[in-house]
Amino acid sequence: MTKYIKADKFFLKSGVVGPGYMAIDGQHFGEFLSTVSMDVEIIDYTGKWIAPGLVDTHIHGYLNHDIMDADAEGLKIISDALLSCGVTSFLPTTLTSSRELLTDVAKTIGEVAGTEPGAKIQGIYFEGPFFTEKYKGAQNPSYFSDPSMEIFNEWQAASGGLIKKIALAPERDGVPEFVEELTKQGIVVALGHSDATLDEAQKAVEAGASVFVHAFNGMRGLHHREPGMVGATMSLNNVYAELICDGHHVHRKAMDVLIKAKGHDHIALITDCMMAGGMPDGNYMLGEFPVVVAEGTARLESGNLAGSILKLKEALKNVVDWDLANVEQAVRMTSLIPAISCKIDDKCGSIAPGREADFIVLNKELDLEATYLNGECRYEA
Repeated sequence: MTKYIKADKFFLKSGVVGPGYMAIDGQHFGEFLSTVSMDVEIIDYTGKWIAPGLVDTHIHGYLNHDIMDADAEGLKIISDALLSCGVTSFLPTTLTSSRELLTDVAKTIGEVAGTEPGAKIQGIYFEGPFFTEKYKGAQNPSYFSDPSMEIFNEWQAASGGLIKKIALAPERDGVPEFVEELTKQGIVVALGHSDATLDEAQKAVEAGASVFVHAFNGMRGLHHREPGMVGATMSLNNVYAELICDGHHVHRKAMDVLIKAKGHDHIALITDCMMAGGMPDGNYMLGEFPVVVAEGTARLESGNLAGSILKLKEALKNVVDWDLANVEQAVRMTSLIPAISCKIDDKCGSIAPGREADFIVLNKELDLEATYLNGECRYEA
């Protein structure tokens, strides 16, 4: 049975259209139409805007559950709760830990994928453990090591082939060979938690690395004699930058400089959200580390930031409110661009005929009003 979503604007991959009607054929998008006959089922969102379901490609937890718990029920709770954030697809993201625990986490996610009740698991993001200590952030340096295909293959086998993205520091030994091999396999290699020089970062990019992890955070800063990781993020071509737009991780002017350097179509907004997302202020854990959540931030006992409590729907709104992007650019930066950066844009990130009908309803203030999954309303504000 075909139904039609009526709204003022539709943010399609090809551009913004509307007012009009989007056909929903069962669980999939149909065609956009300017008019329909009166004897069809119409879901009326007059005055509202329809955008693709948001895609969070870097998220460690939500609603008091951590990906590193290796808990199937907790993962399902995260999946369901993310619908209230406008997120319909995500990459559960690991932290640096022991080889054995990471194997268990990969196995758990692989077993849950396909049975999750809400936002869809489109792969796994391994953030580490091939990092270096100077910019370790909330990663445990006792588990850091040089990249190893043997270890990676163990994790990939445990996950059932679900690892889509892995982050490492370019200055580790054996990086170019490791990156080249993973890139051949279609796996996205990201660079971060690193004190690398521009030259070291460039060699990793030349080998196939294509994403910089939470730009500005956990990386060597820009210096006029050594551009470092920040300089590499800004200047290297055909690479994507993750960006946390919560107003705490990166100054608005720094965001503006990065966006102008790379263009909106190479910025993937992420949350880096930890288990305290959606929860009240208090004491939580991020992996093995105690974290205090207060005044909009999550911090280690040292005072350093430890992930965020950002919701992706807030990041979309923030970049518009801060005059960093127009609405169409902000929508793409929270849906299509993250999907492209992780090579999952064949599954999610855009509204197009034949695609699974995962979308959100926004009002003109960019507040989330509803989230649809497979053509069914699953969340209403």
